[in-house]
Amino acid sequence: MFGVLHVAWAVTGTTVPWTAHTSYPPALHLAQAALAVPGAAAAVAATRPCSRGGRRVVPLALFVTASVFALQTTALPLYVVTLASGSGVESATGLVHVLSTAIGACALVPLVVGCRRRLRGTCARCGRVHPDGLDGPRVHPPASVAWRRTRRLVYLLMCATLPWAVVKTVWTLGGDALGVTAQGWRDANASGAAKALATVGLDVTVLAALAAIFLLVGLMYPWGQVFPRWTLVLAGRRVPRLLPLVPALLTGVGLSVYGVVLVVLAPLVAVGILPAYEPKPPFTTGAGITWMILFGGLTFGGLGVALLVAARSYATRTRPACGRAAR
Repeated sequence: MFGVLHVAWAVTGTTVPWTAHTSYPPALHLAQAALAVPGAAAAVAATRPCSRGGRRVVPLALFVTASVFALQTTALPLYVVTLASGSGVESATGLVHVLSTAIGACALVPLVVGCRRRLRGTCARCGRVHPDGLDGPRVHPPASVAWRRTRRLVYLLMCATLPWAVVKTVWTLGGDALGVTAQGWRDANASGAAKALATVGLDVTVLAALAAIFLLVGLMYPWGQVFPRWTLVLAGRRVPRLLPLVPALLTGVGLSVYGVVLVVLAPLVAVGILPAYEPKPPFTTGAGITWMILFGGLTFGGLGVALLVAARSYATRTRPACGRAAR
């Protein structure tokens, strides 16, 4: 379906945004459709016995395809925040493209992991060594806390959000910062849920960051593995592994890539290597925009890397074992 979708876009000349000012050319649509063919073939081959050469080619094809899909999900967090703020969707085709690549990445990553485990001579289901093959239902480990160094690193990365969150809070509470007045900020958020939240001193993007932090804490502590008492009817039940892992990985990839780009871009503008930004409302100075880009990059990059680190810890701690391997 991914390949058919891109061929249709290329033939009809449909505009699919690539960046803020450019769209995907037809040739790139066709290239992505062509990439989907070996990726689909490798996905089918991954479920069947392969020759010695195939055991190396198939994982490589799956890894390349999954990586291309994952890199194209970087805009997913932005679409989520835009929808949550009630601002609508700037491009329906852009949203469809991001969702299709996210679905493709989610479908291919388990196959990549399974192939990698088979190459290492371990069980494709649990990643452990047990010569008797598949042996009954998988056993899930008890709930646990992330390792101390993981928690320290994640909390340190969370601190990168402070400059950005403080500036946003100052604006929504009626103060001025970085050349932006409180009224100018309110005018920029003059519609949807963003306006309603701004009237009570809340910024929708700060709330989105808090949601990411909530997810981070859940990934590190036992209540992210077993539903706590405040979840009422779900209390005491095991949390499905993919419930926190999928949003953490998809959001983490997008935020980390976006954040790194902004953190690199801001200093280049500040020292004059790249042209300075022209002030655009609600900003009144180019320096204010540059500072906000840096703060945003630290926030997005910090949260993105933190999500990837916490997700890796969660995946390792919650990995189930086949019955015999667990005993």
